[in-house]
Amino acid sequence: PPPGGPDRLLVLWDVDLTLVNTRGVGWHLYRTAFAELFARELPDSAGSASMAGRTDHAIVLDVLGRAGVPDAASHVRPFEEALARLAGGVHGMVAESGTALPGTRQALDALAGIPGVVQSVLTGNVRQVAEAKLTPLGLATHIDFAVGAYGNEHAIRAELVPLARERAGAAYGADFAGSSTVLVGDTPLDVGAAHAAQARAVGVATGQFAAADLEAAGASAVFADLTDTAQVVAAVLGSPDRYQPRPA
Repeated sequence: PPPGGPDRLLVLWDVDLTLVNTRGVGWHLYRTAFAELFARELPDSAGSASMAGRTDHAIVLDVLGRAGVPDAASHVRPFEEALARLAGGVHGMVAESGTALPGTRQALDALAGIPGVVQSVLTGNVRQVAEAKLTPLGLATHIDFAVGAYGNEHAIRAELVPLARERAGAAYGADFAGSSTVLVGDTPLDVGAAHAAQARAVGVATGQFAAADLEAAGASAVFADLTDTAQVVAAVLGSPDRYQPRPA
C-alpha cells in the first residue's frame, strides 16, 4: 500500500439501488409477512413509509404503525423473523425480475482481486433478505455475509458500522478503524453512517438521490453508476496508486 494507506480495507456495500434493483421484492416480503402474522392484507396506507437508506428495524415499526397495529414495537422482532423465514422463497422472483446495476459485477470482481480487501454488506435488510437479493443475481461470490451488519440489528444505520468492524476484525485479525472502512451507498443516510463512524463514504447516484445530494452529505467521491471500474475502485481504495487495471 502507499504511505499511510491501510494494509486491510473493509468495503461495506449497501444492497438496494446500490448493487441491485429487485423491483418490489422487499415490499412483497413485507406484505407476505404482514398477512402471515396478522391474517389480513397490509393496507395501502402503509406503503407511504420511506425505505430509502433506512433499516428494517425502523421501517417495520413505521409500517406497523401506519397499518394500525396496536403496540407496534412488540411486533417488530416477530416481523423481522418472518422476513428472514420468507426470504428463501423469493430467489426465483429476484432471478426473474431483479437486475444487477451497471458495473456492479466488475467492481466486486476488481476489488476481490486486491490483497487485503474484505467485502461485505451494510444494509437495511435482514441478512437472509440481503442474501436472497444478491445470490440469484450472481453477486454473492465475493461478499462475506458473516462480517456484515443488518437492518434488524439496530434502528439507526450508523450504529451498524461498529458491528461490521468488530466482526471483520475478529474474522480477519485486522483493525478496520477510521478510513480502513468504506461504505458504498446511494443515500445520504449511507454517507452519514460512514461519517458518524469516522469511515469513508463513496456515493452512487443510482437510487432516488442525485449526485448533488450525496456530495452535500459529504461523500468523498460520487458516481452516476459503477460502470467506470478503475475510477470506482480507486475511490473505494482511497488512493489511485493501489489499483492498477489488469491488461485487456
